[in-house]
Amino acid sequence: MRTGTLLWAGLEVPQEEYLHPGHLACQGCGAALAMRLVLKAVGGDVMVVLPACCWTIIDGPFPYHALRVPLLHTAFETAAAAAAGVKAGLEVLGDTRTQVIAWAGDGGTFDIGLQALSGAAERNEDILYICYDNEAYMNTGIQRSSATPLGAWTTTTPEAHPEDRPKKDLMAIMAAHRIPYAATATVAFPDDLIRKARKAKGIRGTRLLHILAPCPPGWRMESERMIKVSRLAVATGAFPLFEVEEGTRYTLTYRPAGLPLKEYLKLQGRFAHLTEDQIAVLEKQVEARWKELLELHARTHGTVEDIPVVPFGG
Repeated sequence: MRTGTLLWAGLEVPQEEYLHPGHLACQGCGAALAMRLVLKAVGGDVMVVLPACCWTIIDGPFPYHALRVPLLHTAFETAAAAAAGVKAGLEVLGDTRTQVIAWAGDGGTFDIGLQALSGAAERNEDILYICYDNEAYMNTGIQRSSATPLGAWTTTTPEAHPEDRPKKDLMAIMAAHRIPYAATATVAFPDDLIRKARKAKGIRGTRLLHILAPCPPGWRMESERMIKVSRLAVATGAFPLFEVEEGTRYTLTYRPAGLPLKEYLKLQGRFAHLTEDQIAVLEKQVEARWKELLELHARTHGTVEDIPVVPFGG
């Protein structure tokens, strides 16, 4: 096992790995890379609570275990509630150091687990809740979730009847709970993800990281395009990177690079059926969302000139 640190994009990043090789993720899995980066950011003094999701498969069948940290498997809808219970138990034992992480997919967060997450947030439970968002129920056959984008193909929203509702705004929901910290991130900007994970680690109370984690089979794309698609999600404005503190203070990490949304959509087979008119509708929604976020950032900082343009190297 390697020890020590590397200086990477101005960050000291440990060489130590908390995710064993030989796990069961698909090639190019954004969720596996997200876990690797988060654990590098927060270190090994953690307890992961894992509901039913892709990651219950990635970790491996008993008695195998891909992580070098303790992990509790729990029911689909109970990630936040179980994590709060684990944290309470640790504190009774006098352990106030161990970070408890609830790690759930979009189905277990946006949908079936939202009630438990809302309850934990309302009580301001001292947990770090992480949603790795691949925008559908990938583990059970690519069914749509309320995180599935408008117009996307899934097995339950076929090309003749694609997803006809916009993606649920999880960040706005959590901001309404006035939790101490919530942020979006993606595996294509690991320095940003690591900074946000470390910032969340240093805060008490309920914290949320919403990580875009593309799924090559579910998004109908080649596995080697996962990072490029993740970068394009940010560069085109489809997935904004920002933070919300105490529910009201918004900070945008990057501005989009001005690339057309089509550059992001065209690499994914799940959007291949869209017409130019339908893409234009999606572009208007992205523009409206960005206008809203810019106003929120300006309300916090007094300007939008401090937001750097997203670096995009193709």
